[in-house]
Amino acid sequence: MSLQDQQDHFAHCIQVFGGIAASSRRLGIDERALRRFINGERPLSASLLEDTAAALRTVIAEATAAEARLSAALAAAPRD
Repeated sequence: MSLQDQQDHFAHCIQVFGGIAASSRRLGIDERALRRFINGERPLSASLLEDTAAALRTVIAEATAAEARLSAALAAAPRD
């Protein structure tokens, strides 16, 4: 993956989290630092990418649990 592709993908991951503010909270990184990573002003380290992947796995688990609760509620609800 090229450096530009890596930056673009990292920026996409930030959007998946819900933007810079939400990503800052999830990753424990200052918003300005995140912008610098996205803009290529700071290099993306392996540890940052690993932390991002781990946070994405957490989001996946949370979304899966939320979907399961909704599906169970819908299954139990009377149909129109």
